[in-house]
Parts: sequence; C-alpha cells; structure tokens
Amino acid sequence: MRLNDVSVALPPRLIHMQDLPWLSCYMQTLKAENKSKNTQKSYASGLRALIETTLPNENVLSENDFQTLTVYELAERMEPLSGRLDRWTHSLSDLRPTTYNARLAAARHLLKWLGHRWPDHLVRARAGKRLPRTLNRREMTMVLDAASVSEDPVASILVTMMLDTGLRVSEVCNLDMNDIDLEDGSARVYGGKGDKDRLVLFTRRTLERIHAWIPIRDARVRNEDFAFLLNSAGRRLQPRGVQRLMDKLAVHANLPKGKLTPHVLRHNFATGLLERGADLVTIQRLLGHSSIATTRVYLEISDQTLREVYHRAQATRQTLEAAAAATEHAEEELVETTPSTSSVGIE
Repeated sequence: MRLNDVSVALPPRLIHMQDLPWLSCYMQTLKAENKSKNTQKSYASGLRALIETTLPNENVLSENDFQTLTVYELAERMEPLSGRLDRWTHSLSDLRPTTYNARLAAARHLLKWLGHRWPDHLVRARAGKRLPRTLNRREMTMVLDAASVSEDPVASILVTMMLDTGLRVSEVCNLDMNDIDLEDGSARVYGGKGDKDRLVLFTRRTLERIHAWIPIRDARVRNEDFAFLLNSAGRRLQPRGVQRLMDKLAVHANLPKGKLTPHVLRHNFATGLLERGADLVTIQRLLGHSSIATTRVYLEISDQTLREVYHRAQATRQTLEAAAAATEHAEEELVETTPSTSSVGIE
C-alpha cells in the first residue's frame, strides 16, 4: 500500500472529470492524441490486467467495478509505489521482449495521464535487433501463382497490391473506390498509422489487376458502396479475413505456417526497392514511416538477399569477362587484306 496517508493529487486537467468513469475519459484522450485504432485497442486490452491485479487483502474487481471506476479511484489504485505495478510486471515475465515493452508503454502512458511518475526501477526489456522477414524470389513466385488460381478472386488483387505498394493491412482494407485514381495510377491513403495521409503508386501489373477486379467488385456490392475490397458476402474486407486468406495461400504455396503475412509482403516491397537502388528517404515516404530510423532497418538485408545480390553481381561479371574475351579472340583472327605496294609493284 502507499507509504503515507497523503491523498493522491490529480493534475489540474483531470480535476473536472475526477468523478467520471475512467475508461471513456481515457479512450477519449487516446483519440485526441491521434492514436491509431489498433493502438487504442492494444492499450485498453493490455491495461486491463494491470488494473485488475490485486494486492494482499484486496477483493477481485468485478466487471461492473472495472467499468465504473472513476478517474480519481483509478488514480488511487494506480499509485506507483503500492506494489501493484511490480506484481503486474512480474506476471509478464514469460512474454517476448517486444510484447513486454508494448505493455509497459501502455502502463507508462496511463500513469502519465493520471499525473503519476513512472518508477525508475521498471525499465524496458532488451529486445535485440530483428531483421524484417521476407520471402525469397521462389517463394514469392509460388504465392503469386497460388493467388492467381485461388477460388477467391480478391486474393490476386490483394497480394499484388500489397506487394507492389507496401500498404499496411489496415490501409488496404480501408481503401475506398474514390481513393483510387486509375488515370494517374495512384491511390491516396487517408488516416494511416499516426493519422498520416500519403500517396501510393501503382505498377502496370497492379493496374491490370484493378481493372480485372472492378467488375467482380461491382457484382459483390451490397451495402458497402465505397469499399474497394469486398468479401464474398459483400462486406468490406477486414484484417482478420486478410490473414485467413494469407494462411490459405501459404498452404497452396507450400510455405510454413505463419511465414506469409500482410506485413511480410510490405517488407518484400521495401527490400525490393532498396535492391533496385531506391534511396531511404523515398522508401520512407512510400511506406509512411514517421522516422527514417524505422526505414533504416532494411539496410540490414538478410543473408538470403545478400546471396542473391552477390550471385547476380558475379554472374554479370562473368558475362562481361566472357564477352571481352570473345571480342579479343575475334580481333586476333583478323587477316590483313588491304593491298600494299613494293619495289616490284602491287603485292
């Protein structure tokens, strides 16, 4: 429990709402800070276990108690030195470092909102450096072939668009028909991660798939008049539906379970641009990264990519050397046929 009997002091910005239910107030704060919907869901679900963590002689919170806690009651419950935070962090010891750090980020945000200071002894776990997972050329060819013969016609346009544009799964699901400019060969993404808008560009292959998809899409339209990608029921495609489709394509492409995800296609898009000579700033803008430090991870290309680049370079060098050797040999075999003069006339 607290080390003294002094009551918790809310920051002035929360005084007027101290008797209101904390959850609606906190979610409104996340929206005001332009946190993405995924971040809002992640914070809400991650914080529940923290708030429900009990100290000795405390009763377990009921669902009604959790929902009706006021902002002031939550501030008292979340007092950093009571030991609740420590108990909660100990319960997270089996999580991966990245997941652990994400939960800590949510808790830190909540305490800051309540006006508490984060304890210095609770630090982030060392996550190490993880390279983006990508598919090699053979695997990518098998995925594209599987998508082209899939029973679901949305598979081909979905895989091609994500591979050629680097769209996030939430962005491709939220794409509307009026966001696409077929004449310009581009699309405008509104409200991407961090509530940022950006332009994505289509390849000729993507435009061909879009033109082939539009008649199918028009036949599927029910109530979602604006959604670009629709499922067989005529509803907007959702991220979970996309992942289920990826799992089916992975089976047909003989890929291990979990190797094909929407984000893997995004990584393939980025590494492909890098291999073809695109600069990091361009890749950053096309991916919609707020910091170039996030984009810089693609410089750490995988061993497989390194081998492919090396072998292509070696093959090019051998081809050039062979061509040079053939030219030199041909020059040696040339016979001088131009007539010359001598003291006795023309030879």
